[in-house]
Amino acid sequence: MRLRLIQLDAFADRVFQGNPAAVMPLPGWLPDSVLQALAEENNLSETAFYTAGLPADADPPPGDDPAYHLRWFTPAVEVDLCGHATLATAGQLFDDVHPDASRLLFWTRSGWLPVRRTDRSGELELDFPAGRLRTVPDGDEVDAAAVTALGIEPEHRFRDTDLVYVLRSAAEVRAVTADFTTLARLPVRGAIVTAPGDTDGVDFVSRWFGAGAGAFEDPVTGSAHSQIAPYWAERLGRTTLTARQLSARGGTVHCAVDADRVRLRGAYRRYLDGTVTIPDPG
Repeated sequence: MRLRLIQLDAFADRVFQGNPAAVMPLPGWLPDSVLQALAEENNLSETAFYTAGLPADADPPPGDDPAYHLRWFTPAVEVDLCGHATLATAGQLFDDVHPDASRLLFWTRSGWLPVRRTDRSGELELDFPAGRLRTVPDGDEVDAAAVTALGIEPEHRFRDTDLVYVLRSAAEVRAVTADFTTLARLPVRGAIVTAPGDTDGVDFVSRWFGAGAGAFEDPVTGSAHSQIAPYWAERLGRTTLTARQLSARGGTVHCAVDADRVRLRGAYRRYLDGTVTIPDPG
């Protein structure tokens, strides 16, 4: 069996920035074990798989735009929400299949996720559910282990899909050195460290450590921004914000908070077009 593989850098203004994602269009769903093996072989933080067929239990699409069934796998697990691989998938579809479309719809584990073109060349906007941060209670053992593993003294501690730690400065975020062995043992997908920005035009910064999901440190994490953008919007008194993820590759995410949704805007750059050959799964 031969499958297409397209690799794109998401939340990137040029190649070798942002977060690389593999996108693999499928004629139909392969066994989950094969999808996981492909993601492990690709060895990127996420591989996105999609089909044109929607599952029988999908909610009605919110519009007449082209619609697809989308799933994301890290090298270790399938995940419920992924921003950069959704942006990469939409970029590939806009480029190759729907050059005249203005919006695409993806049915996912997190419901329908629209992605639209913007009036900025090469940029797309994701429409994601907003996170709901909850304060971590005193004495939480998972929190204590994560704080020790990250070597931090957070100003505030929250939890949503991930643990979220607000630090006092961007310098503290840059200085974090994580103990991935300890983080991987914790019953949580990942940990976010975030702080106010310290450069012109950047409202807040972050890093994301996803050892529990097999991703270790992710270059740019859209789902993390859907969790922390509402916090920064309330703290800074603005609904539109510019964020920078301070990984080695780095990436910029433009965020707009609207009630229970967060819109994440970013650019993408195409890096690779190839073909994968695997044994026919039967």
